[in-house]
Amino acid sequence: MDSPDASPSYSLTLSCPDRPGIVHGVSGALVGVGANITESQQYGSPDTGTFFMRVELTTGAGLQDLRAALEPVAAGFGMQWSLAASARRTRTLIMVSKAAHCLNDLLFQHRSGTLAIDIPVIVSNHRDLEGLAAFYGIEFHHIPVTPGTKHEAEDALRALMDQHDIELVVLARYMQILSDGLCEDLRGRAINIHHSFLPSFKGARPYHQAHARGVKLIGATAHYVTAALDEGPIIEQEVIRVDHARTAEHLASIGRELEGRALVQAVQWHAERRVLLDGRRTIVFN
Repeated sequence: MDSPDASPSYSLTLSCPDRPGIVHGVSGALVGVGANITESQQYGSPDTGTFFMRVELTTGAGLQDLRAALEPVAAGFGMQWSLAASARRTRTLIMVSKAAHCLNDLLFQHRSGTLAIDIPVIVSNHRDLEGLAAFYGIEFHHIPVTPGTKHEAEDALRALMDQHDIELVVLARYMQILSDGLCEDLRGRAINIHHSFLPSFKGARPYHQAHARGVKLIGATAHYVTAALDEGPIIEQEVIRVDHARTAEHLASIGRELEGRALVQAVQWHAERRVLLDGRRTIVFN
């Protein structure tokens, strides 16, 4: 357990064009303000020529002093970077429709302290899960969506995000397509979950479709939301082998478990600032 006078911990993430001297520049700036690096991970992407780095550090210096020390280095290397207190929790809005399994997994892990997020509000286009939100003591907003009210519904969602200072949106089996404009505004800040059969077995009852084809592997994919439906950068995937003896209902039950597990893991890594975007891919420092 940390002593009462332990130095605060911070997380630094960055990306920039790869060239020599980046690690030296960053570590030198941190040492200059008396920081102690407790964890450091880096990766140079051969595909995009981009360097990625995540650093955990402790220091008695304040956040402003840390930023001041890093700004010249960041400018010199053309970095995109972020610095935050490690204990800072990500303010998260969860969107759902009728399926409860992913929402329940997120809320249970949140209450148990596993997820470094705060969940001030849940939004749904149905009222089916209002009781589950009430059980966990979380504000619930019903925003119905029809083809004629989609624009107004997204305006209401944006207002809630502003009101609650939302940093992350999680689509926990939210069965509506977000507009291209909203997807772009939420780039790198919205996570979705779906079964991993896609692009096969689209539409209703995918596990029944898969059962009819005799699939041998089923899984789930958690990814960032983009305007290209279900094709955003992948954060986490779960998979399990099945055989002919499994019924369609059994496959669906296994799939729900995998979906919840993959989504919780993706949210956890995002909240811990372990995920960086590399074009259509992600770099995950786990």
